[in-house]
Amino acid sequence: MTASVDGLAGEGPARILERQRWNDSIAELINRLSTLQLFLVWIGTVLLCGFGYWVGALAGEHGLIEANRPIAPDIHGLASALYFSFVTATSVGYGDVLPVGFARLIAIVEAVTALLVFGAVISKFVSHRQDQMVGEIHRVTFDERLDRVQSNLHVVISELLELTTLCETPSVPSHRVATRLHSTIWLFLSELRTTHDLLYQPRLQVEEIVLASILGNLASALEVLAELLACLPPDFTRTDHLEISLSSLTRTAEDICGNCVPHEYTPRLIFWMDRIQATARRIH
Repeated sequence: MTASVDGLAGEGPARILERQRWNDSIAELINRLSTLQLFLVWIGTVLLCGFGYWVGALAGEHGLIEANRPIAPDIHGLASALYFSFVTATSVGYGDVLPVGFARLIAIVEAVTALLVFGAVISKFVSHRQDQMVGEIHRVTFDERLDRVQSNLHVVISELLELTTLCETPSVPSHRVATRLHSTIWLFLSELRTTHDLLYQPRLQVEEIVLASILGNLASALEVLAELLACLPPDFTRTDHLEISLSSLTRTAEDICGNCVPHEYTPRLIFWMDRIQATARRIH
């Protein structure tokens, strides 16, 4: 008795898993079919059922009734059968043609099948439109992000040049230079990581001229930073935060080179990548 109860208890989850597999299989099949293929399946269902109604008319008692008379097994009867099939598939149901006998079962199966397939077609259209809208949103957002990267790199270069000027002025306190240098390097590191991810992800498509501009600004910023660090006074104290930021900056920049990135780029982009790596190695 206990064994039978345990068997029934285990049967429930098994059936649930089986239904889930069937649902996943159907969903996967629908996803694989294109909108045109689904529409052709819908048309094929309508035509097949229409011929089924017409063939049923040959039996006399299992066909369609039009104007209180069975449809004839001729061209006119075939047209009426196809008309009734389209009406049934679209759930219009004018009532001028009625199924009798076995044709009723065909009509039920056709109505359910056609509604499901046509619903999948509509879903495909809606999904396609949503994908277009999401893609447009991502494109606009991505373009804005690239604009911010270039703007921030210009800010970094300007700030580093100004700090270089301050280093040449003995009256400027070193802690002011250290504070501004640390915040500038953090901003520089953020945009450097963004560019690093951009180069290592193949799905992100960027115009060559835009990417070349970003890489050129990165190389310029690294060169200015190297000059700034070289001109710092001997008594300038680097904090632990500053050392960590510089270390992370150089490691990330050294990962950008023609032989480092996992994808092929044009010679102009490779030139800037190699220059970035070479400049990063001068920073210490």
